[in-house]
Amino acid sequence: MNSGLYSIDGYIRTLLDIYQYVIIAYVLLSWLPSARESFIGEILGKLSEPYLGVFRRFIPPIAGMIDISPIVALIALRFVGEGIIAVVNFIIPG
Repeated sequence: MNSGLYSIDGYIRTLLDIYQYVIIAYVLLSWLPSARESFIGEILGKLSEPYLGVFRRFIPPIAGMIDISPIVALIALRFVGEGIIAVVNFIIPG
């Protein structure tokens, strides 16, 4: 298994981690008034909304207020990322 810092799966894991942090930061901005309208909020929104929007179409908010779609999106991202890493390791054995 490629677990080195400069391996392909290392790069994939790093990109997945960065994208997860982007999503988490964007979700946390929703707790602050007007934070999503800031420069940083708009950048994070442009990066994460296309992905989160897919899950929001299928998962309605609980009690009309609590949106669990980011949690499901983060879990799905981790599963898909691990699947991609498994396929890469199968194609390019280390």
